[in-house]
Amino acid sequence: MNTAGSYLALTKPRLLPLVLFSGFPAFVMATGGWPRWDRTLIVLGATALAAGAANILNSYLERDRDARMVRTQTRPLPSGEIKPAHALTFGLVLAFVSTGALWVSVGSAAAYTALAAILVYVFVYTLWLKPRTPFGVIVGGFSGAVAPLIADAAVDGMIGPAGWALFSIIFVWQPPHFWAIGLYRAPEYAAAGFPLLTDQIGEDATRQRILAWIVALIPITLLPTALGLVGLGYCAAALGLGGWFAFSAVRLIREKTDAAARNVFRVSLIYLLGLFVAMIVDLAWRTA
Repeated sequence: MNTAGSYLALTKPRLLPLVLFSGFPAFVMATGGWPRWDRTLIVLGATALAAGAANILNSYLERDRDARMVRTQTRPLPSGEIKPAHALTFGLVLAFVSTGALWVSVGSAAAYTALAAILVYVFVYTLWLKPRTPFGVIVGGFSGAVAPLIADAAVDGMIGPAGWALFSIIFVWQPPHFWAIGLYRAPEYAAAGFPLLTDQIGEDATRQRILAWIVALIPITLLPTALGLVGLGYCAAALGLGGWFAFSAVRLIREKTDAAARNVFRVSLIYLLGLFVAMIVDLAWRTA
């Protein structure tokens, strides 16, 4: 991989579309219509850079553990493509640029929210909780779900119903998503020294916990409709997607295989993307 590609890989770019697909509808809802595109690009771009900064700093701190996992040992730091000091500098620069851009363009509330997400992900999740407890993923979910909060705060300096509703969806979605990974990647996480939920409550209970969180998630996905932010078209899509997600978890409980766990993971990604696409389509229809 060339140098530019290696630095891009540090940001974990496959995770960044979540920022765009969750931040944009929150921006539209909070604005009450389609916002200016230049302002939208600045806010979403800066939010993506903040997420990239958090991912880089996470990779820097976990580089030794990543070297012990098949899934992560080819990443730029454990493979030696990038020196740790260079990665640390890159992450700090992106953190400064992203929060600075938000401060200058839309004010302190969005900038502080982005900074809080970075600090929670690096210090609370990566350094403190993740190496000690499998429940750290719940706290780490704050950083993964922060894009709607930043987008909402960027509109008028405060976080309203739109930001909190979309934040809640991503926040509750993340634990079953990651617990599914833990089921079929258990040996790798054990080799890296990360505790898993299966270590605490066992595999069967973990599968049941995944289903319970998905069932709890379904009514939360209806909040945007209940708050009048989107219409019944989104509501129907959310119910259909939620039923599909729950069915994948029921299948996991019945089959108890790695293949079923991988299926839950794949369905979770399509599910979340589908929710936000349905939101955007509904918003476009309502504001046309």
